[in-house]
Amino acid sequence: MAKYCQITSKKPLVGNNVSHSKRRTKRVFEPNLHTTTFFSEILNRSFSMRVCPQGLRTIDKHSGIDEYIKNSKDANLSLEVKKIKRLIKKHQLKSK
Repeated sequence: MAKYCQITSKKPLVGNNVSHSKRRTKRVFEPNLHTTTFFSEILNRSFSMRVCPQGLRTIDKHSGIDEYIKNSKDANLSLEVKKIKRLIKKHQLKSK
């Protein structure tokens, strides 16, 4: 499983460890990911995602996963979340 946030698309960064003698060795700064289950009220189903704390705050700000996915642009979403967005749109078209 890739080490990136499915909401904010944060990915690992590369940098240097710098010792006291100023030697530099490569290292990786990985995002702080948590596996979290979100419940979609529109689809009446839950989804498990790997999300960083900033992604959790973003979802809370938009008052839930459904509103966040509906109002966000496709370019900002991961493939898994784009699939969920398509499911939400299909479900809303059926209910009309």
